[in-house]
Amino acid sequence: MSAPVNPIAGTGFARGAGVYATSRPGYPPEAADWLRDRLGIAPGSIVAEVGAGTGKFTETLVAAGADVIAIDPVGEMLEQLRAALPGVRTIVAPAQALPLADESVDAVVCATAFHWFASDAVVAEFRRVLRPGGALGLIWNTRDTSVDWVAELSAITNRHQGDAPRETAAAWRAPFPAPGFTPLHETLMRYAHRGAAEDVVVGRTLSTSFIAALPPATQADVAAEVRALIARTPELAGESVTFPYVTMAYDCRRID
Repeated sequence: MSAPVNPIAGTGFARGAGVYATSRPGYPPEAADWLRDRLGIAPGSIVAEVGAGTGKFTETLVAAGADVIAIDPVGEMLEQLRAALPGVRTIVAPAQALPLADESVDAVVCATAFHWFASDAVVAEFRRVLRPGGALGLIWNTRDTSVDWVAELSAITNRHQGDAPRETAAAWRAPFPAPGFTPLHETLMRYAHRGAAEDVVVGRTLSTSFIAALPPATQADVAAEVRALIARTPELAGESVTFPYVTMAYDCRRID
């Protein structure tokens, strides 16, 4: 990357931090097992969460007993995290230059974030701060587009993507296999985000970085399209709806 923060992420997440905090999904309960069994995270483990955002995954790390250092380049996102989890340490910094000492953390975790800064240099920076044998964990919630209405919603959203990086493009895989790390191990989970359609469908759409970065009039047009989709979709009727996700998790270990 030529700049520490992708401009779409910087603008979109700063504008949309509030709706991101209220409308983005959490993570499946199995993520706690992944942290324990694959990353070796236990009470007292020091974990750098890079791209921590508003703390959607930080909650899972805290519940695992980790001592979390939440790092994000967008201060507005970390303001939301501090409001929800006031005991967590936060640092405004880019992934390319972590303000952490060499070999100072037991794990580095990126939750629905690594695609924004994936590069050889960033992975090398993660290795620098990891202790020998420490774990790197990458996890994403992705929409389950095998469901018809989710595929239709994604088509509405994707028209505005431009050159914004996304996990589904798989460009994030380019740094792997990475020098000084074991091969990536993949774990698949599923998650159902339940709530009012206005939150889990409309709000989720508006929290997407490249949608949040659009002019207000264009955002309103997108919201209108999404509400029209909700109105004609029987599965989205009622006070509570279910938005299905596929959660993909990857891990590897620092080796000498």
